[in-house]
Amino acid sequence: MIDPETDFEQTVTYARRIQMAALMVALIAAGSFIAIPLPGTPVPIVLQNLFVVLTGIVLPPAWALITVAVYLVMGALGLPVFAGATGGLAHFAGPTGGFLVGFAAAAAATAVVMNLRGGASGRPGRTRLVGALGLGFLLPYILGVPWLARVTGLSLPAALGAGALPFLPGDAVKAIVLYLLLRTVPDSLWRHLR
Repeated sequence: MIDPETDFEQTVTYARRIQMAALMVALIAAGSFIAIPLPGTPVPIVLQNLFVVLTGIVLPPAWALITVAVYLVMGALGLPVFAGATGGLAHFAGPTGGFLVGFAAAAAATAVVMNLRGGASGRPGRTRLVGALGLGFLLPYILGVPWLARVTGLSLPAALGAGALPFLPGDAVKAIVLYLLLRTVPDSLWRHLR
């Protein structure tokens, strides 16, 4: 027998996730317009990764992965959603290609950590939230730095120095700000996320 109440709840959950996914694609793209070039590296400082990690915080793993994949496909098709309001398939073959692919992995991995068993309120514990944020901010480097080394011909230590080390302090600040903001989210809202 069909339960209208359960059917309605599933429809509302699906609609909420569609809206959240669309919002996150827009925020990730908006984060690309804030790109600060650093001397000595082809990788700019951006806010995209903050919104990629937030995608993994607020959506389940499959939804987070699909959301970031939609963003990446938009950029691959030439829409100006990558750093510096650029786009095109060539970005995946260039120095930032590994970081872009790392965004999808980061969103999915963050969501997996967030899906681990939580309390009755749905609010993640401090350890789980710190773990999710740490993984989300580090995974693009794990994939992006070797790709940067391969594409540019730099040694791995040189690529680490050019593509990761200058950005880690800024990412630590982003993670702390995101952590502090997420700790203020009321329990009632956490129950409706994910």
